[in-house]
Amino acid sequence: MPTGSHNRSVANLPYGFWFAISFFGCALAAILLACCIPGDHRRRRAMRATSTALFRLAAASPKLHGAEHLPPGPAVAVANHASYLDGLLLTAVLPENYQFVIKREVTRVPVMHFVLRRVGAHFVDRSAGTRAASDLRAILRTAGDGGSLAFFPEGTFTAEPGLRPFRSGAFALAQRCAVPLVPITLQGTRAMLPANRWLPARAELTVTIHRPVMPSPETAAPEAMQRCRAAILSVLDEPDLARPD
Repeated sequence: MPTGSHNRSVANLPYGFWFAISFFGCALAAILLACCIPGDHRRRRAMRATSTALFRLAAASPKLHGAEHLPPGPAVAVANHASYLDGLLLTAVLPENYQFVIKREVTRVPVMHFVLRRVGAHFVDRSAGTRAASDLRAILRTAGDGGSLAFFPEGTFTAEPGLRPFRSGAFALAQRCAVPLVPITLQGTRAMLPANRWLPARAELTVTIHRPVMPSPETAAPEAMQRCRAAILSVLDEPDLARPD
């Protein structure tokens, strides 16, 4: 490791440990609230409060741009994915009517699965089959009941900067339910906690909510996907990894 990188890592240790202590304190509060508070909506409001508290304790409250673009009714939010912090950051800034759609592999982590299930998160099997169809029906019911959903359409993240190819599920769902897509750009989470590091470092966090994209028979799901990608990339300052070389 170069000397400069080593010195920066050492300098970041106190902040990293403070962030970790703050995280475990807020996580414990979130678990207790998830156990005690009745109702998904109230529990999501509590999760929003604990996520907001975490970033305030870590002196990393995000800058939020474009909050006025969030539709008053049902919507499907799609955001880039760069870090384990992304879910917490979206929880802190999105209204509590948004429910997350998460890959089913997360159910293997018992405590995380418990909390997410208590706040109404949906777990999707990304393979074809009976389970995937059942997952889709549950999500469609939420959209049909006027709920809003939040997706990370890349499906996963790596240490490599850039916007990975999107999976089509969120866009097909928005078109099928005739609800707007809301592109969201998250900046700073990769610098704060990349995939190859355990302790966070100081970084400036920014959340940009773009104008909604309305899928329709005239705007097919693939076109809506490309418009959302373009909006996210317009401020992301990372390469488009789906673009052919």
